[in-house]
Amino acid sequence: MARKVKDKALDSREQRLKQRPRGKPYYRALEEGLHLGYRRLKSGAGKWVVRFYDGNQAYIVETIALADDLSDANDVSVLSFDQAQRKAREQRDQRHRAAAGKHAPLTVRDAIEAYLDYLDNHKKTGADSRWRANVHIMPQLGGEVVEKLTPERIRKWLNGLAKTPARTRTKPGEQQRLRAAPVDPDTVRARRATANRVLTVLKAALNMAWHDGRVASDTAWRRVAPFPNTTSARQRYLTVDEARRLVNACEPDLRSLVQCALATGARFGELAALAVADFDKRNGTVAIRQSKSGKARHVVLTEEGVAIFSALCAGRAGDEPLLLKSSGTAWIATQQCPPFNQAIVRGKITPKATFHACRHTYASLAIMNGTPLMVVAKNLGHRDTRMVEAHYGHLCPSYAADAIRAGAPRFGFEPDTNVAVLVR
Repeated sequence: MARKVKDKALDSREQRLKQRPRGKPYYRALEEGLHLGYRRLKSGAGKWVVRFYDGNQAYIVETIALADDLSDANDVSVLSFDQAQRKAREQRDQRHRAAAGKHAPLTVRDAIEAYLDYLDNHKKTGADSRWRANVHIMPQLGGEVVEKLTPERIRKWLNGLAKTPARTRTKPGEQQRLRAAPVDPDTVRARRATANRVLTVLKAALNMAWHDGRVASDTAWRRVAPFPNTTSARQRYLTVDEARRLVNACEPDLRSLVQCALATGARFGELAALAVADFDKRNGTVAIRQSKSGKARHVVLTEEGVAIFSALCAGRAGDEPLLLKSSGTAWIATQQCPPFNQAIVRGKITPKATFHACRHTYASLAIMNGTPLMVVAKNLGHRDTRMVEAHYGHLCPSYAADAIRAGAPRFGFEPDTNVAVLVR
């Protein structure tokens, strides 16, 4: 039988109630790498937590149960100090058995890791989901046992995430920099939209565990709804005149990249991955083989687009990268941002736009010129028209007014000039 540890500050409820509420638990070592913690809550009661070393240079913290500060211990949801010690050892042993391939409760961390492994082997979105999970899910929910998750626990995490300031680009090794806390409606909407995307990753991982039979029910997370009204049509697109000014303001290597973006509506990553052989001059198409969805597609070009790609491919080997920097190397993520921002300033484009606005511009102008939504969606790589309608289907007021005046029905009504106004 394991040795029971004594601690004057934790042995009795009278001693525990003398402690002030605090954010971090008061820990007592039970064995090497195993600690039992007590955290006094503002409500008056306290909670038992267990902290144990996972063998990967990190500690894992899990909540055990309530302490018997206000209610008698029942050895299930309310534990005495001795019962909490036993429970802490049991949870440690369960994890050790899991590491040895034996049965143990599934944690959120386990479910996330299995899901990310699936994405790495079957999808193209593993890197993005891994970042979201490591930053927003693992620190708060990683140690939670999936079977013990409740809708209230998940909602509390989701609400806290939506109130957390957005991160800004920070150099490796430096302390993470944050933007101001969300206050104005648009910033609040944006943070809620981010929280919804992280919730999607969490639900996908838990659903996969449920479908695999690793948990008995999906009720806890199925009852948690995402924040409503977080999607907003992206209004910023360039006019034809702005697009011309932007291209003229670009350095030669960036100019080719921007022209291809405006001619195809492709994302930066898709353009950077193009090879010379991906351009088919005979059919006037460009093959996008590495896309966000993981599905290849062929983008149909206009005669102007065909001319641009023909000039870029002339006399070059098929396996060469299509778009190169002036140094002769291929473009990689974020390298386009500084020169693009400079071109925006030189071209006097206001309000400012990002590189992704080239994609919005392609879609918006194509729709305003009468291209069917399904055709635009196919060229952009969307499965159906929903994304096009939500993000690229916005029409400028003048176009909408011209369309209504051109297409709305006429009935041949004539104003009756003989009608007299009755005065009461």
